[in-house]
This record gives sequence, C-alpha cells and structure tokens, in this order.
Amino acid sequence: MLRRNSFRLPRHPASVGLARHRVRDHLADWGHGPGDPALEDAVLLVSELTTNVVRHGPFLEREFEVAVTALADGSCLIEVSDEGCLEPRPRTVGDRAETGRGLHLVENIATAWGVWSRGRHGRTVWALVTAGS
Repeated sequence: MLRRNSFRLPRHPASVGLARHRVRDHLADWGHGPGDPALEDAVLLVSELTTNVVRHGPFLEREFEVAVTALADGSCLIEVSDEGCLEPRPRTVGDRAETGRGLHLVENIATAWGVWSRGRHGRTVWALVTAGS
C-alpha cells in the first residue's frame, strides 16, 4: 500500500518545526511507531530540506510544499518543492562553521536523494529513506 500526503507552508522559520510535526504525525498514523529508524530519519530529512527552502529559497516565494509518501515496504519518500531554479549542492564547510552541513546530512542519511526540475515552476528536492535504515 502506498500512502501520500502533501501540504503547503509559509516560507518562515516556524514552518520547519511544523513540517517535522506533520510528517511525524502522518507516518505514525500510517504505522511507523516511536523509535522506528525510518520515521526518525524521515523527520530529520524534512527538517534539513525545509530549512534549506526557508534560508535559501527564492526571496519572493511565500509558500513551499512538503510531501511524504509511505511505501508498502516501510520506506519513506520525502519531497520538498519550491520555485527555486538552482540545484542545491553540498558545500565545503570549515570545522568552526555553524551552518552548511544540511545536504551532507541528507547525503549520509538518505538511501538516495536528488532534485527534479519542475521547469519554470521550480524544483523538488527528494530523499528516500528505506525501512530499517
């Protein structure tokens, strides 16, 4: 069985926590219990990807979309869409830097991740978390 939920949020720092909460609730409703590694990883990935939109998204964009899909095998697909056109890439950061590690976390936690272009409508950054990861 495949279950998907998507929602739009304002491009505001408070939306990061709201996105985490909503994804956690959706996955819990779909059978991912407390302590489930896929649930915890999915919530962390949502946090990182939504933070990127809030901090680096297009200046005039007011909203962005978050989608979570629970796959039949217990895996989770996370998607965060905005109107940005540039492809996000991990960057080199120094030991003392306080920011800049988000995509490195995504790279190390997700089974796979990438960016889908939506043409003139922006992009979707996605990450897959497999069950038992």
